[in-house]
Amino acid sequence: MIDSISHLLVLPRLRIQNANAISSSMTWGFPAMSAFMGAIQALERNLPDDIRIVFDGVGVVCHHIEPQVTEGGFTRAFHLTRNPVDKSGATAAIVEEGRAHLDVTLLIGIESDGDDLSNTERRRAIARQLFDQVRSMRIAGGSVMPPLSEAKRQRPELITFDDNEEERSKQWRRLKRRLLPGFALVLRDDYLAEHTKTLEADDDSATALDAWLDLCRLNHECRIETHEDKEGQKKEVAHWEIRRPYPGWLVPIPVGYGAISELFDPGEVTNARDSRMPFQFVESLYSIGEWVSPHRLRTPDALLWFVDNDLERGVYRLTNDYSLTHSEAD
Repeated sequence: MIDSISHLLVLPRLRIQNANAISSSMTWGFPAMSAFMGAIQALERNLPDDIRIVFDGVGVVCHHIEPQVTEGGFTRAFHLTRNPVDKSGATAAIVEEGRAHLDVTLLIGIESDGDDLSNTERRRAIARQLFDQVRSMRIAGGSVMPPLSEAKRQRPELITFDDNEEERSKQWRRLKRRLLPGFALVLRDDYLAEHTKTLEADDDSATALDAWLDLCRLNHECRIETHEDKEGQKKEVAHWEIRRPYPGWLVPIPVGYGAISELFDPGEVTNARDSRMPFQFVESLYSIGEWVSPHRLRTPDALLWFVDNDLERGVYRLTNDYSLTHSEAD
């Protein structure tokens, strides 16, 4: 059984302008989950001294996304900006940057580190203080804009879930209504592993990359059917259909980084960003994600993402327990 979170901080309807829409070298659209994990880690490192809590996972519900791309036609292009002239007065080159405007709700798992989270007023004060602090930060490279209104559903909240299972379910159902309309991004490593085995059954040379590419694209298949016309003559008719191995809104996503070199000592690599820290060359790790409506999530744990590093193997990645909580509920 997966350990259930006790407290959940809800930061609703954050309007993020010009967030990074290029999530990796192979994917674009919604920012990578590592960008949101980095934002809450920055928030945790800058907590006031009087707030003694620990963050434990982050979930994101997207209510609206507006990619800054050209409209019309099948091929799209990002809206690019002209940079200022360089130090010599010459025109600077255009650096391609993908941007998107987002409307998201952040949900952060919370554990007490000495703070009294049983006090309602204390929880309200913490939620309001952290909400104000987040609105002065940058998330996924974008600027957090002021809210359009101070409606009740747009107020931050720090929820303490009841130990009673029935009451806990009621609290979660009330929260899910606040998250609508929207979609939460969850991890489907199980689909990728299962589809890899399916392809290997037909082709021994199939790999996880083949399965990932197969799940990322729309596969159009043609089926030939024989029909008789009014005169009794047989004719072959082609029917095109899209093959979908699994239901749901599946998308390719980056989930972290894998090492492609040894771990170098601090200062050993020239021009590293921080010469005081060890350095390692890495490349992106990819998996399959699924956009799920919050009303289909049975527990709040299903939408939270956690850090799951394996330092011995040089794997630095995020994980999510949606598939585990989903199978346990079934």
